[in-house]
Amino acid sequence: MQTVQEIAKGIVAREGGYVNDPADPGGPTKHGVTLATLQRLRRDVTGDGRIDDRDVRALRETDAVDIFVEHYFNQPRIGELPEPLQASVFDMYVNAGAGAVRILQRLLCDMRIAVAIDGVLGPQTISATHRGYDAAPDHIVDAYGIARRNYYYALADGRPSLRKFATRRDGGKGGWILRAEAFVSPRYHLSDEAHKARVSAWG
Repeated sequence: MQTVQEIAKGIVAREGGYVNDPADPGGPTKHGVTLATLQRLRRDVTGDGRIDDRDVRALRETDAVDIFVEHYFNQPRIGELPEPLQASVFDMYVNAGAGAVRILQRLLCDMRIAVAIDGVLGPQTISATHRGYDAAPDHIVDAYGIARRNYYYALADGRPSLRKFATRRDGGKGGWILRAEAFVSPRYHLSDEAHKARVSAWG
C-alpha cells in the first residue's frame, strides 16, 4: 500500500505544471495548487510580501506535496477512512474539496447507511464509511470511483465550458474521466463507445 507521501506525489504528477485556463474556476494553478489556496494558506512562496501569480509559478513539486498532505489529507481526516479508499478520496479532495466528501456521503446513503451530506469528514461519516466498507469491501472503492466519474459528467452537463475537461476534441475520454477511472477496476471502465454515447448530447 502506498504511503500518503507517495499518493500526494502521484496527485502532483497528474495535476501537471502551471496552467491558467479561463474556463477553469481554479484560476492560476501549478501542481494542482491554486492561487486562492496559496492566499488562503498565506504562502508567500517568493517572499516578496505579496501572494500572486508569481507565487504560483514559483511553487515547487515538494511544496505542493506538503500542502496536499497537511491540508487535503491530514486536516480533513482522510487518514481515518478505510485504507483502500484513502487514495481516491484524497485525490478527489485535491480536485473538488468538500465535494469529495459529499460524493462519499451520497454513496453511503445509496447503500442505506444514514449520514448527513455536509461535506465534512466527522465522526459520523468516518464511522459510516467503515460500516460501508465492511459491508462491501470488494465494491465500495470502485463504487466511489464510479460516483466520481458520474460527478464529472454531471458537472460538464451543466457547464458547457467545462466539457473539454471531460472529453477530448476527438471525442475520447478527457482528463477528468481518466482521473476518476485511475481508481476504478478496469472491468468498470467505460468503453470508448459508451463514453461517446454519454457525451453525445453535448454536440
